[in-house]
Amino acid sequence: MSQVAARPMIDMFREEMALCEVKKGVKVAVLSEGGQLQDYAAASVSAARDLGGTVEHVHLPAAAGGVSASERIANIGQNSLSKHHEAMKTCKGADLVVDHMLLLFSREQIEMQKAGARVILVVEPLEILRRLFPTPDQRRRVEAAEKMLQGSKRLRFTNDAGTDVTYELGDVPVLTEYGYTSTPGRWDHWPGGFLATLAKPGGVNGKVVMKPGDIIYPMMRFVEKGIEFTVRNGRVVEVKGGKDADDLEAFIATYDDPRAYAISHIGWGLNERCQWRVDLPGIGMDGRAYYGNVLFSLGPDTEFGGANDTACHLDLPMKGCDLYLDDEMIVRKGELVPEELRAVRAA
Repeated sequence: MSQVAARPMIDMFREEMALCEVKKGVKVAVLSEGGQLQDYAAASVSAARDLGGTVEHVHLPAAAGGVSASERIANIGQNSLSKHHEAMKTCKGADLVVDHMLLLFSREQIEMQKAGARVILVVEPLEILRRLFPTPDQRRRVEAAEKMLQGSKRLRFTNDAGTDVTYELGDVPVLTEYGYTSTPGRWDHWPGGFLATLAKPGGVNGKVVMKPGDIIYPMMRFVEKGIEFTVRNGRVVEVKGGKDADDLEAFIATYDDPRAYAISHIGWGLNERCQWRVDLPGIGMDGRAYYGNVLFSLGPDTEFGGANDTACHLDLPMKGCDLYLDDEMIVRKGELVPEELRAVRAA
């Protein structure tokens, strides 16, 4: 399937491909499926060719019933690529894979990265891609935060609703998202502005209390009255909070997988252009990367080298928290404290 992309879209995608250092001699695989995001695939192909890249459009047949990005994010890590050996071979042999399928938390994406391919995920709506277009300054701030997180032994976050939870950190890699990638084997997501890591196995203990107005992904809804999670040795052992908690547990139950209660990544947002809304189209990068949020997460950890590949992935961005690395305050009531992490925001 082919589609012609509009010139303004190609121009924006060319800016992104340039940040990913596409140039003469760079092999690019543009990965898409069925009828999903074919205008994006066409724009990626044209943009990469404009920059001199050698480009192949790896287009898979539609999955049964079709799978949009919002559907795939609710069933994370599941895709049909493993059935297409030639497609996998092409992607593993590329310098850059432009992912319009949403391979996040999948074995296939990890295989590509291990083969040396860098991967850029592009599935958000154009309005989101345009408004949150990545910048070198965003990269600088994300990488400054990465150094802080890599050098820390303990992460703790609290809020005025009663949250107090501690993550004992190990040598798990830090996942950074600044919106583009030029490093072999590295994944990123356009847009970006976020970082996260895992605790040591069993190394999370305490209580997390989500307040009204915090966000539940992929349910795309605000918390209405509050949810309280009791965490012991890296697992949620109790969820309380009336209808909010009941709805969340009913959602988890649809997966019939107790691994959905495992604590996954923890991190914070650095993108000052994000909006705290759940009515925007797309998969919810605004809430995940929101400036000064704390992102508490349950479910899979394969993106960090772990073994939990449950399809139930809950990202739970929270506003107004305090976050500490060892004894240093990094976030104070939703504001970044270290000067090197702060964004210059328009008045």
